[in-house]
Amino acid sequence: MSESLDCMVRHEGGRVLATLVRLTGDITLAEDAVQDAVEQALRRWPIDGVPDNPGAWLTTVARRRALDVLRREAKRTAKESDAVMLDQVTASMSEATSDSMVRDDLLRLIFTCCHPALSPDARVALTLRILCGMTTVEIARVFLVADTTMGQRISRAKQKIATARIPYRVPSDHELPDRLPAVLAVVHAVVTAGHHAPEGRLDARFDLADEGVRLARLVHDLMPDEPECAGLLALALATHARRDARLDAEGHLVLLRDQDRSRWHHDEIREASELVEAAIHRRRIGQYQVQAAIACLHTLAPSIDETDWPQIAELYRLLESLTPSPVVRVNRAVATAEAHGADAGLALLDDMDESDVAQWHLYWSTRAELLHRTGDVSGAVEAIERALTCNPNDSDRAFLERRASELKC
Repeated sequence: MSESLDCMVRHEGGRVLATLVRLTGDITLAEDAVQDAVEQALRRWPIDGVPDNPGAWLTTVARRRALDVLRREAKRTAKESDAVMLDQVTASMSEATSDSMVRDDLLRLIFTCCHPALSPDARVALTLRILCGMTTVEIARVFLVADTTMGQRISRAKQKIATARIPYRVPSDHELPDRLPAVLAVVHAVVTAGHHAPEGRLDARFDLADEGVRLARLVHDLMPDEPECAGLLALALATHARRDARLDAEGHLVLLRDQDRSRWHHDEIREASELVEAAIHRRRIGQYQVQAAIACLHTLAPSIDETDWPQIAELYRLLESLTPSPVVRVNRAVATAEAHGADAGLALLDDMDESDVAQWHLYWSTRAELLHRTGDVSGAVEAIERALTCNPNDSDRAFLERRASELKC
């Protein structure tokens, strides 16, 4: 099967899963049914051709599979009535899944997985797994944790939903604030994985890039007066706007300073700028508004040299006070180095706990660049080699290998 067809099946599978969970109220049953449908698609579509409506095809096959399971397990128990009810509901469904239904189903699934009964990290990880079709390895790299740790976290979250019988529904208005932080974290992770895939080429999860923007709009539409929703949409747009310039014609990674800014989507940049400006005026500053402001400063600058690095460094300082993390610190170090010199950036890196970033290649590649700027070439080579041991994606690995060769010359 071609890569594009595989991407289509994976993307449509997430939407179909949301619909099946709504119908069955059982995440495990829905996952099994969708997996069966996806396997059939992988076998049949390369031979029979892709159907006119791939989502409807997958929904029909998965729905039949779920019905078969319910009927087989019923055996004159309470599940028999469940099967009959499901049969009646699905019989009245249109073969084509409407856009409005898809949006509602995805929203329901996000809010279900982001139930307060689950830990914050578990909410995000579970949603990325079942909604976005991200592998456990991909999610682990987003969280900078071991694969086994993430697998256990996801399994425990699914078990807790089943045991506690957490309802599958959009929460009432008064429940939204408690779930919103986790929902926003999910969408932010989707945006991040979409423009910087954890595995494969940098653009291997481009399906998630579009999905991230769409989900951000959906949440913003749900809560238009919440500044952080506007901030996240602005961040998603400003990030997505650079999509066509991140790789060159040969598929090589292009750093921000070398990107052709004429290829950026400036209509999306303008919308992002307007959103974040309006959100900040509400005077309820949050992490996504700050990140959006940083992204807009990058995308509105005519060139890398005309970028307002001192302001970006100060915004990262503010962001770190709001949500301290290794990722924020490394980005702050980059901006500080641009504004105040490599030594100032290195000082911020030196102040980190190395155990938090030991397996994160972007920490080591950043360290390598700053060491090189100070004249420590051997230290830079050592840091690059350390980065290569951290399982970067294919695009990052190729870039790091080229950079290592340059430094050794």
